[in-house]
Amino acid sequence: MREHEERELAKTIIKQVQDSTEELDQEVEEVIRLGRFSERSNKPMKVRMRSQVVVEEIMIRKGKLANDT
Repeated sequence: MREHEERELAKTIIKQVQDSTEELDQEVEEVIRLGRFSERSNKPMKVRMRSQVVVEEIMIRKGKLANDT
């Protein structure tokens, strides 16, 4: 259950940086929450994508997330 929620969260964040014609969120292969689970704290996530090209596209546009922290 928690894994599904974390995967959906990663996809939601990726959707914020993709263009309307792209579907970069569909390239998510694996999402891992780093650290021990705690409902009271946010832990970083490791998101593995199917393609390095997709990773580079997301990293180019990461500035779109600057105000959404």
